[in-house]
Amino acid sequence: MGIDGTWSPDGKMLAYCKGNELFLANADGTESRKLVTMKDSDLIYHASWSPDGRHLRFDVQNPADGSRFLWETTVDGTDLHRLLPGWNKPPDSDCCGRWTADGKYFVFVSRGQIWALPRKGGLLHPGPQPIPLTSSPLWLTSPLPSRDGKKLFVVGRTFSGELTRFDVKSGQFAPVLGGISAEYVAFSRDGHWVAYVSYPGGTLWRSKADGSERLQLTYPPNYAMLPRWSPDGKKIVYFENIADKPSRIYEVSPEGGIPRQLMPDDPQPQWDPNWSPDGSKIVFGGAPNNAASAVRILDLASGKVSTLPGSQGLFQPRWSPDGRYIPAVSSDSKTLWLFDFQTQKWTEIAEGTLGWLNWSKDGQYLQILDSSGTGAVLRIRLSDRTIERVVDLKNFSYTGHLWTGLAIAPDDSPLLLRDVGDQGVYALDWEAP
Repeated sequence: MGIDGTWSPDGKMLAYCKGNELFLANADGTESRKLVTMKDSDLIYHASWSPDGRHLRFDVQNPADGSRFLWETTVDGTDLHRLLPGWNKPPDSDCCGRWTADGKYFVFVSRGQIWALPRKGGLLHPGPQPIPLTSSPLWLTSPLPSRDGKKLFVVGRTFSGELTRFDVKSGQFAPVLGGISAEYVAFSRDGHWVAYVSYPGGTLWRSKADGSERLQLTYPPNYAMLPRWSPDGKKIVYFENIADKPSRIYEVSPEGGIPRQLMPDDPQPQWDPNWSPDGSKIVFGGAPNNAASAVRILDLASGKVSTLPGSQGLFQPRWSPDGRYIPAVSSDSKTLWLFDFQTQKWTEIAEGTLGWLNWSKDGQYLQILDSSGTGAVLRIRLSDRTIERVVDLKNFSYTGHLWTGLAIAPDDSPLLLRDVGDQGVYALDWEAP
């Protein structure tokens, strides 16, 4: 299925995106042909024709770190190249571009603000350079120049969430920890302490389970993700996801201090660290949508890293409380697999659009978020692989750094971040730079 279809200026051609490919077709949909193919792990969005119909610009997203970059090609598929390489340090998400009607400017989004790229350079810069058009407290996106060239329409957003807990008995969501805007919530083994990441700030905090005694553990510009308490409660591991750089796993004391990188010499992406039940090892995976990802185990005493047999193409590992199992999800998030250390075999146990695995406290169940259809939290019983639908998310609007996430409270009830941000359409007076 194609997305982001757009007509050529003369109405005779249609460009559309499909995964990592960009297609052209006749206006009636016939004679579709592939124009561009990017890396397997990349995704193409927002194709935009130049007013003269000779070029197409589009976004290319890396799902592993969320970064987006602008690319351009001619309509015959030649001269494929990235726009503005290296202008943004560190790299960010440049996207959603549209040409002005006169073809003199290409307006796009970067760092939540609107920029204009002139068609031609100036006297001091022969190559065209981006020009900032806005400096707004809102996060702006989806710029659309008006046909008369006098207005620029944009979508403005504020990002905020409310941490909620689903009560199985009442069947209702209610705020927890005061409804703070936080995600990646993890409780210590004794349930007395909690670690979480502020949204959208991305800083790691710890507090008592009632929200008291809060302490900030990391600081911008680093964005912490998926903290996990050690079994003895003396350490927290997490990973940082930085655009255009391999993600890295860190360890920090819940009393504060400088985080320590655990595997600085490992060149591969490091995601989803989870402790072994005895605290001697850490299991972790690679990035999503990466067929080369594998489940690996770090021995903390020796510093050696080993790969779990048969785990190629899997990520999101979670060590079971009794140490016998490690579940993981396929790189396309379609299949949940379970590794049994006793049999040394992987078994398929669920299908869907799956992620955010959590073990129940007694280790008898797995909770997982299924994003297919209307979305749901599922509970899988390990003894017989029975799948129970805990809560349908049809009417729940969630948010988060990676769009959504699932955690569980000490009583195994689901925790989700409800979207309480705001957005609206704004018309800006266009004054050419």
